[in-house]
Order: sequence, then structure tokens, then C-alpha cells
Amino acid sequence: MDFDLIYKALANPVRRQILMWLKAPQQYFAQQAHPFDLGVCAGLIDERTGLSQSTVSTHLATLQKAQLIEGRRIGQWIFFSRNEATLQAFRDHVNGEL
Repeated sequence: MDFDLIYKALANPVRRQILMWLKAPQQYFAQQAHPFDLGVCAGLIDERTGLSQSTVSTHLATLQKAQLIEGRRIGQWIFFSRNEATLQAFRDHVNGEL
């Protein structure tokens, strides 16, 4: 696990916001027709941020590279969910450092 990549990913407020939304998808993406166990459709994340699709894709790619989220392709859509194992390992790392 590359903790430096995680720190860099979390340095951006938009990426932190996306992680927060993905923690409670029913609250922030209630309009999603698919089950939340698949994750949240990238298009809904785009809409919620109000940013361009390419900008949001870059943020999602950064979070994926840091292993903070996981993407799952179903047909033409990609659904994203938090990687709770990585998030817990990072919390443990930070708590051990400080």
C-alpha cells in the first residue's frame, strides 16, 4: 500500500467530498435506479460535483490509483464504491504515526 499516494489523493477537497458521498450513497444519490451494492454510477458523481466529466474522471482515477475506491464496469456504466479495507489501513497508519 502506497501511503504517499493516499495522502496526495486526500489532499484535494473534491476527492475527500466524493469519498464522503460514497460513504452514504443512499443519502447523496437517492435517484440511482441500480442497487447500491454495485456502487454509485460515475454519471451521478459527475452531476453531483457540478464539474466536467473529464475533471471528475481524473479525480476518480486518482482515488482508484490510491486504492481508496474500486470501480466496477457493468455494461456501459462504471460504478464506484469505497475500499473500506484501504481506508481502515490508512487510518491505522495515521494513528500509529501520530
